[in-house]
Amino acid sequence: MKLTPYWLDIAEPSGDYRRTPIPGNVDVAVIGAGFTGVSAALELAKQGASVALLERHTVGWGASGRNGGMATTGLAIGFGTAVKRYGNSRAVEMFNEYNDAIDTIEKLVGDHGIDCNYSRYGKLSLAFHPSHYDGMLRSQELLATLADHHVRVIPKSDIHSEIGSDFYHGAMLDPMGAGLHVGKFVHGLAGAAADAGAFICENAGVTELKRISGTVHDVHTTRGITRANQVLVATSGYTGGITPWLQRRVIPVGSFIIVTEPLSDEVVNRILPNRRMASDSKMLTYYFRITPDNRLLFGGRARFALSSPDSDVKSGEILHKAMTELFPYLANTRVDYTWGGLVDLSMDQIVHAGIHDGVFYSLNYSGHGVQMATHMGKKMVQYMGGDETANVWRGIPNPPVPGHFGPPWFLPLIGAYAKVHDRFS
Repeated sequence: MKLTPYWLDIAEPSGDYRRTPIPGNVDVAVIGAGFTGVSAALELAKQGASVALLERHTVGWGASGRNGGMATTGLAIGFGTAVKRYGNSRAVEMFNEYNDAIDTIEKLVGDHGIDCNYSRYGKLSLAFHPSHYDGMLRSQELLATLADHHVRVIPKSDIHSEIGSDFYHGAMLDPMGAGLHVGKFVHGLAGAAADAGAFICENAGVTELKRISGTVHDVHTTRGITRANQVLVATSGYTGGITPWLQRRVIPVGSFIIVTEPLSDEVVNRILPNRRMASDSKMLTYYFRITPDNRLLFGGRARFALSSPDSDVKSGEILHKAMTELFPYLANTRVDYTWGGLVDLSMDQIVHAGIHDGVFYSLNYSGHGVQMATHMGKKMVQYMGGDETANVWRGIPNPPVPGHFGPPWFLPLIGAYAKVHDRFS
């Protein structure tokens, strides 16, 4: 069993950027070579700007290479909650931004010829409790009425048309959801950015941001210093002490995944006959899909802990037990991959993007980052160029986590609450 992300293990790197020199001056320095960073670097380079993409590890090493490979519609808080919190028009605007984000991925894949197994498989949301199914019926009506967005609700009696399990009490199907090989995608974007002239610098961890004036900073890295007219922070769940204001506003939560050995067509057709991207309605959610080579990828918030080899193994054991609870016929199936990564939650589970103390940022994707991070990389370039309307998330209050100044000591408390919530919801 490998303790490395399946996506990165089988994706061919777009290049070796570990020795790319740190340029002395650039128009924009982007910190973090995940989806937000590579998307922004590509857009900037296409526009003729000089850009340094600075990555502590390698392209896609963080959340962008450690997720489930799903690009799906909808907000982390749910459309109904968004309506109550922000009103009809703002909630619809936010919801539509996720649809636009999937379109952004589709266009990037087409424009740059990225072979990443992209397809609109549809998103299957599964009701863990009968009350959650009732909520899906309400969401179906609300989405149709306010957003002109149409989904199909599937009762428990018909659930086997979509999933080979009796665990759930119904489902909601959104045909717009997509899946892709995120390892191939992130390297495809990086390769396109490099071809367009971006300086991609791996093994170049940022150690200090020294503000010169306005948005101009000297960006100190482990391999040198670059002076940037603008800086974009795109570090998501790996946001650290060089940006303490942002660090206090990011809750880094571990999300863990296992991937099985390749399965027969017969077994795959039983698990997910229509190859949907699937997730359930628990707070300690499970999410799963079929990979391009017929494996089952099964992930979730197995433990509210950070990722480490020991933590990943323990989480993998929990996920294997959960997988066989949902699909008992997989009890003897071998697990080939187990890994973990960090999801960047915010206090309100909404994306936050803007500028603070002369530094631009886009973070807090709350487990929906494949599509939105990619989309926001492009949008932040427009925003940084003066188009404030490009940033749908502007103006949303971004409160810090009380008592959060470093390592997230509060994760066990969140995990305990989530377990109680799932038991009694």
